[in-house]
Amino acid sequence: MVELVLVVVFFSLLVLGVPVAFCIGLATVSALLLSIDPVAALTTIAQRMAGGINSFALLAIPLFILSGQLMSSGGIAQRLVTFARSAIGRLPGGLAFVNVISCTLFGAISGSAVAATSAVGGVMVPAMEDDGYEREFSAALTATAATTGLLIPPSNILIVYAVASGGVSIAALFLGGYLPGLLVALCLMAVCAVYAKRRGLGGDHATQPPPMIPSLLQAAPSLLLIVVVIGGIIGGVFTATEAGAIAVLYALVLSLLYGEITLGQLPDILLRASHTTAVVMILVGTSIAMSWLLAFQNVPTQVAEALIALSDNPLVLLLLINLVLLAVGSFMDMTPAVLIFTPIFLPVAVQLDMSPLHFGIMMVLNLCIGLCTPPVGSVLFVSCAVAKTTIERMIKPLIPMYVAMVAALLLVTYVPEFSEALPTQLGFYE
Repeated sequence: MVELVLVVVFFSLLVLGVPVAFCIGLATVSALLLSIDPVAALTTIAQRMAGGINSFALLAIPLFILSGQLMSSGGIAQRLVTFARSAIGRLPGGLAFVNVISCTLFGAISGSAVAATSAVGGVMVPAMEDDGYEREFSAALTATAATTGLLIPPSNILIVYAVASGGVSIAALFLGGYLPGLLVALCLMAVCAVYAKRRGLGGDHATQPPPMIPSLLQAAPSLLLIVVVIGGIIGGVFTATEAGAIAVLYALVLSLLYGEITLGQLPDILLRASHTTAVVMILVGTSIAMSWLLAFQNVPTQVAEALIALSDNPLVLLLLINLVLLAVGSFMDMTPAVLIFTPIFLPVAVQLDMSPLHFGIMMVLNLCIGLCTPPVGSVLFVSCAVAKTTIERMIKPLIPMYVAMVAALLLVTYVPEFSEALPTQLGFYE
């Protein structure tokens, strides 16, 4: 009965348009009221929410959010696009490749798929349309390519998974996300190559691609941020949380030097970062409370036993988990999905001899697809707004991109080396 009330209240509120964080919190309280008295239920939920966000590792999230806001306003996206165009803009289908690479680089630097979609899409969608690409194709490509930044560090969602998993190293997760993120980018570029060949699109001919060396020099300080943050974590110079503070300082100095922002704009940037942080943290708090309730009701064990009863074939079970997560990602934001479903599916994955690191990368890649899938895909809506089009018109060009992302997901699921090779070789995972 507790599980039934939890599900019914959550989806009823979701259908009514209640924000996801309140859906989760109210559903958790409603379900817990069946077991204990109201005062104890409310006190327990409040304690679980406060305890859930009382984590040093989670302190990195507002810092990386602020650095992402600074980068979005600091002219970094334009310089990355210019560099990518100078490098590969002349190739057949070059502007589509530029879009993918720019989204990957900016997403990796900012750690935000939404920021990458708005910043890069605002530049690339009009440029691609001038060069003969359909606006809907350009918007769909921007939305899907932007999700690669959630796998390539620094990534807030990988930090959330580290907390939810109860022990996976953030450094190992950061390293483990590189190859899967690049794999998704390559799969999307394969779709671009086929599209360009079928439509006879050549290189960047709407405007002459910029010279290579000057554009590289302009983009180098932005790209150096990845080296500073990840190099410092891997080298043991600072923790992921301290890296967030360094990223903020670096992004602030760089944006001021570029002259794209002024000190007078900082209050507005801080306000936007605070708003995003508040949304993320209330999602974390309510999701952790729901995760505790599910554990209290022994749901993870029941799910594990039910799945294993269906089949003893690891390939089939991993496919089932992926199908469930794909459905979840279509209706739920990544942060609560990771916090709620990690305790449910991670024990099953461990029984299948899948490492927590491998499972985490697979889960995040799976949920990335949900960000650009109707009806709740936040990145998809941002891309529609940037391109001034509708979701209905984007569905057709999105289909081959979904196929490409699912192909990358299956490779990551069934080939552990994509996730584990780098962390193992560098001594961050055994």
